[in-house]
Amino acid sequence: MHFTFVTLFPQIIQGYFSDSILKRAIDEDKISIEYQNPRDYTTDKHNRVDAPMIGGGAGMLMTPQPLIDTLKSIKDKNPQAYIVFMTPVAKRFVQNDAKRLAKKEHIVLVSGRYEGIDERVIELYANEVFSIGDYILTGGELASMVVCDAISRNVEGVLGNNASLEVESYEDALLEAPSFTKPNIYEDKEVISEYLKGNHSKITDLKRGLALCKTKFFRPDLYKKGIAYEK
Repeated sequence: MHFTFVTLFPQIIQGYFSDSILKRAIDEDKISIEYQNPRDYTTDKHNRVDAPMIGGGAGMLMTPQPLIDTLKSIKDKNPQAYIVFMTPVAKRFVQNDAKRLAKKEHIVLVSGRYEGIDERVIELYANEVFSIGDYILTGGELASMVVCDAISRNVEGVLGNNASLEVESYEDALLEAPSFTKPNIYEDKEVISEYLKGNHSKITDLKRGLALCKTKFFRPDLYKKGIAYEK
């Protein structure tokens, strides 16, 4: 799986891949990362990549030419590159999207800046457009990193133990059940006793019930889907 980050600030992203699971995934060639900076493609004599919005409005927009030339260059090298734009004006990115996109070979994550991106770029090049939540960030880099991380951990071999993916939150439209580690008692708080008895069938049933309870409390919208799945 190859990821290309299209961003004016690659240094914001680079450090995230220098440690832990994703660094190992890069070292083992499970994923690869590259960066394309639209500023390197601008034809503006002052090296600008933004301009005021037509029709008025506060702030500046990323202009079409640098981004379009960047994306053209990527598509020329790989016509199958799948281009994703990060913007708050989009559908919510969810776990099923991460699992689905993990089957792609090359994903391009475009990060907006300023007040966003000229809409024509999105209309011409977007395969999909995602938001990570109902809030506004100062740039799309954090959103692109979130999406890349979520997709990467669903790529074969990245986590090492793929079985860990099967019991996570959002599988079967439920939040994950509570988990514990040693010691069994800490500051008078005990691990749920059934977890300690070694009856894996009962533990599985208990965890399913706890997942339903947790989902009903924190995410009633998901709880309804989980109940439908049970039926």
